[in-house]
Amino acid sequence: MIYKDETILWPEGRDPDPAFCGEDDRLSVLASYGTEALSQDPELQQIADFAAKLCNVPYASVTVVERTRQVFLAQTGLNRDGTPRSDSFCAHAMLQHEPLVIEDATKDPKFSENGLVTGVMGLRFYAGFPLISSEGAPLGALCVIDTKPRPGGLTEFQTEGMAVLARSTMRRMSQLRLGQSAIAAVERREADLRDMIDSVPGIAWTSDGEGNFTYVNARWKEVTGLDAPTRVGDCRAALHPEDQDRALERLRTALSGQNLFEDEWRMRLADGEYRWVQARAVPVAREDHEVRWFGTIIDIDRAYRLSEARDLLANELSHRIKNIFAVVSGLIALRSRGMPEVKEFADDLNSAIRALGTAHDYVRPGDGRGADKLQGLLTDLLAPYEGGKGERVLISGDDVDIGARAATPLALIFHELATNAAKYGALSIEDGKVSIEIKLPCGDADEVCVFWRESSTSTQNGDSESREGFGSRMLRMAIEGQLRGSFSRSFSEEGLDVQIAFPLSSLGT
Repeated sequence: MIYKDETILWPEGRDPDPAFCGEDDRLSVLASYGTEALSQDPELQQIADFAAKLCNVPYASVTVVERTRQVFLAQTGLNRDGTPRSDSFCAHAMLQHEPLVIEDATKDPKFSENGLVTGVMGLRFYAGFPLISSEGAPLGALCVIDTKPRPGGLTEFQTEGMAVLARSTMRRMSQLRLGQSAIAAVERREADLRDMIDSVPGIAWTSDGEGNFTYVNARWKEVTGLDAPTRVGDCRAALHPEDQDRALERLRTALSGQNLFEDEWRMRLADGEYRWVQARAVPVAREDHEVRWFGTIIDIDRAYRLSEARDLLANELSHRIKNIFAVVSGLIALRSRGMPEVKEFADDLNSAIRALGTAHDYVRPGDGRGADKLQGLLTDLLAPYEGGKGERVLISGDDVDIGARAATPLALIFHELATNAAKYGALSIEDGKVSIEIKLPCGDADEVCVFWRESSTSTQNGDSESREGFGSRMLRMAIEGQLRGSFSRSFSEEGLDVQIAFPLSSLGT
């Protein structure tokens, strides 16, 4: 940020602000400059040296006035760091806007008995140019001193030069003050940030690209009872023995590849208990191409164990459902044995139950097939109709992710189409074929279309077109009701064409 003179310098020709002339207020402003940091400043020293040369005097100083003494931030020829305030000429010079010039101190009633005049130094000539803060607080003066009287004081050129030097002095002091204020503000923000990070319930850390930790919050010590690690390998003692090698290797791999890191492991607490935690870290590249890592470790033990319990229950329910499918199928086979008049119905019902079992495999947790892709579901459902050479069903086009909720209605839809094709359509004759094409996007950007085409003439086409049976009603219910989609059918001499459209949102989890 660039500061203009009017923002850091008091206007020329204007007395100090009375509001800051009270000693407490004045000293408060002076303290904000940090006199210790200003002392021995090379630029202020150059100003003092040049002032002595400009005015042809043996002594010069940049002086600030404290409560009981005056301090020389920079001095030429004085060989001391200050004097008692009672002897200070600068304490008087700072209270006015014009320079204070004493041609012969022995003849000045105010200063003739001053210790600097009557003492060893023998001060005779003094010229002080006030140093006033941007708020208007009198701080001190830039002064030149001689042991000889100087009738007429300074020349016009020297007076103008000293005024310029005084402004340069104030500008330098103000710049240092702004710098110190900025540093202090950054330090305060960093301290606040550290306090905030130390107060969060999780462990937070940063490291360089080599895995050297540059910061680990206080939560680490509270949780593990261990000192903060300095390298990745130091974390080993805080991990469960079974998790140590895998977790550290994965973290090192992420660090070397600068990839997002996520993992779960068991962490050893200070009391010896182990709890599941989730670790996450992200790399951030700086402008200088240096990589810094920022990571967290969060306790997920309760959620992890609850998830395990739910998965155990879900697996148990899943196995029981599969058993129910098997029992129902067995009962149908048993009851229909020896009853040829219901064989076709029993076969249809068993086929539907098998389709439900296949669909259930896609939603079973743990050892199930899992909700994955639409092409995979179609391949599994139509496998019984492929024939010996596997050339009767062709699945092509795009693939689409499917979720658990969509798997069951999708399985029922395509099972019904396949059953009809096996009874009346392409799959009911030796050389008939079915082609299924998946297209994404189709129509609206958020829709997927499935085209089911049979390459044969159905013997029941006319009847199918004239009425809507149970199978058609089930198709409509699954497509329109459960998946919020639409479908259309058309018959020709070549066979059956079915177009189904689903919103992508209906196929998700």
